[in-house]
Amino acid sequence: MQTREIPTKNKIIYIVAVCFITLLLWLDNEGSSPLVYAGTKLQHSVGLIDSESSLVLSDSVAVNGIVAGTPRYIMNKGTYTAQLNYVAEEEGSVLELWEQGRKAAAWEIDPLQTQLTADFTLSKDAKQLQLQVNYGGSGMLTLKSLSLTPRTMFYSDTIFFMAVFLLCSFAAWKIFVEESLRLTQEQLVDYGIIFGVALLATTPLMQTYLYNGDDLCYHLARLEGLKDGILDGQIPVNIQPDGLSENGYLNAMYPYLFLYIGAFLRICRVSIALSYKVLIFLANLGSAVCAYAAVKSMSKSRRSVILAVVLYTLMPYRFTNIFSRGDLGETLALIFWPLVIAGMYHVIMGERKRWYYLVIGFSGILQSHILSAAFAAVICLITALVWCVRIVKEKRYIEIGKAAGITVLLNMWYMAPFVYYYFGESLSTETLRWSGYFEQSINPSNLTQSFSPYNKQYFTLGLALLGCIGIGVIGLLCERDRKKTDKDGYLIYLLVLGCMLTYMITGYFPSKTMLSNELFENIVTMIQFPWRFLGPASACFVFVGAIGLSESQILKPHRNIIFALLIGLNLLIIVSVPTDNSHMPYENAEAAASKGHDSKLAANVGLFYPHEWRIEGASDDKLTSSVVVSEQNSVQIRQYQKKGTKAVLVYTADKDCYIELPMLSYIGYRAYDETGSRLTIERGTGARMRFMVRGDGQEHMIRVRYGPHPAFIAANLVSALTIAYIAWKAYQRRRRGKEYRGQGTSAQAI
Repeated sequence: MQTREIPTKNKIIYIVAVCFITLLLWLDNEGSSPLVYAGTKLQHSVGLIDSESSLVLSDSVAVNGIVAGTPRYIMNKGTYTAQLNYVAEEEGSVLELWEQGRKAAAWEIDPLQTQLTADFTLSKDAKQLQLQVNYGGSGMLTLKSLSLTPRTMFYSDTIFFMAVFLLCSFAAWKIFVEESLRLTQEQLVDYGIIFGVALLATTPLMQTYLYNGDDLCYHLARLEGLKDGILDGQIPVNIQPDGLSENGYLNAMYPYLFLYIGAFLRICRVSIALSYKVLIFLANLGSAVCAYAAVKSMSKSRRSVILAVVLYTLMPYRFTNIFSRGDLGETLALIFWPLVIAGMYHVIMGERKRWYYLVIGFSGILQSHILSAAFAAVICLITALVWCVRIVKEKRYIEIGKAAGITVLLNMWYMAPFVYYYFGESLSTETLRWSGYFEQSINPSNLTQSFSPYNKQYFTLGLALLGCIGIGVIGLLCERDRKKTDKDGYLIYLLVLGCMLTYMITGYFPSKTMLSNELFENIVTMIQFPWRFLGPASACFVFVGAIGLSESQILKPHRNIIFALLIGLNLLIIVSVPTDNSHMPYENAEAAASKGHDSKLAANVGLFYPHEWRIEGASDDKLTSSVVVSEQNSVQIRQYQKKGTKAVLVYTADKDCYIELPMLSYIGYRAYDETGSRLTIERGTGARMRFMVRGDGQEHMIRVRYGPHPAFIAANLVSALTIAYIAWKAYQRRRRGKEYRGQGTSAQAI
């Protein structure tokens, strides 16, 4: 194969262009720009606005205390400078710094000055950092502006973009200049389509704000908590150490494998907003890649493969999860549904050596969303029952057993803590059940509409997927003269399965009547919302439409038109996602900070820790940030320090009583005294750790740390050994393949 020589001049131009663009990216760095609020832009409920956009407070408002402040920020550790420009007539007003409901610092507002400059240092990342003005209640106080400036930078987003750009430039050099990464023209086009569709699906997020979906604040909290757990030394992370006002929040109950990517970016000081958007882009890219690989394994038609990539990546339900629901778990789970569908096909009637599709697909869903994994397990079971005779006759249960066994071993590291805490801990789970299941049913007329993230009950298949149903009906059911293959039978099954799942979503399904059945009620209240079935139903219809179009003889003369029509209809999904009314990134020419600062610091979203998976009794009103003692006059707290899941308490007590630490007592915590003897951890008020203390007047120490159960360590080892075994087998197969190709080349030479 001949390689074309690229002139040196072109190489130099390429290098210069890359350096120039890198410089432009660096010049656009806003991570160090101050965060500035005019007085009127501060959050306030009282005060007057003057002609200079200042907030004016006087004793006529008949109020004192917190009167104005900034939103709550997720801020990286470091040193910052707060600057308040003001005019004050009387003493008594204070600028305060708060973090997770605790006052961390305060600075007096001097009436003899007009500017207050205060430096403060965060020893660790803040979850709810807020600057507030505490008005003394007398005299006039005019707040002109309040700014916050980092000593280094708020976030390293620009550095991340530079690194990504340089990496992409290096890959382009390897492919097109050195040609060391040899790709065929067909591969280049296919990979370009995959990347382009993923990028197109991400364009609505290329705003200076985050779409505040229903569950977004919870998943941001998971992302931040996972980062804290890694820095705490937990691998895997079972406890979010700084969640719930540093009382700790259980992380093991919601899959989090893929969130490690975002957590690593947060450790590198990338903003939480960009870390989340990167996860969404990778979810879009993963959906395109899995759809490509799955359909390509079942169809030789390149048209079918490309159609599947576009239909699946841009299907409406994915956009509902991303923009309306903010459901990161289901968004990640949807990546792997095509591999589960293709994997079931191969273990039952296709290439039985591709049973690993099922392992990758099911493992990916399990590591993304538990309910989706339950759906996948039920669908796999139903599919196996439909073809049980064939499975037994052709001994395909061997491949199914391999897939099931490897899947369990691979995911043991996560399943062991999940099962242990679910059955061994007194967790609050009542909010997980939604009794009004039928009330969330979908009006069938919505199934034909375009996507709308502002309507929380707007769930649709979209016209493109309805077209796939039509292709399935015409190509699979109406062509009676064409001899049906095993693949046709599987596609008919997917068509019927998808239609049944869609029927169960609508109000025509008698879910309200069936709720009187105890078994059905237990199942659907755990599912919570019927629209969850839209995900697997849409995946089924994509396979039916994409592969059915290439197999149908009736539609053969119209394939190109239908292909273009389905692609065009799905592209309309992007158009239907509304964007900001303002087309400019800045509010005005004098803006001192980017409009995106608030979003990047999650001030417009915040973090939220739901009630489920807390220990029973750990309600918000029971949380505290300080040590609680039963006999205030008899116990002196000499020292209390907490870092992550580790804490040290030094005390003296004159009488026997108890001490409660501001840490939820999840199973796995251990406590020792100054001699190294094990202490008993009791469960106190609000599920806090309670210790009985010795009232001998001597100084004693309590050391607390989290340590995984020995069963967790064993499960981690099993999964690690399974990964090592798979890697070794893959290496051997690849080496044998190279040897075989080498022998073939030698034989041809002879």
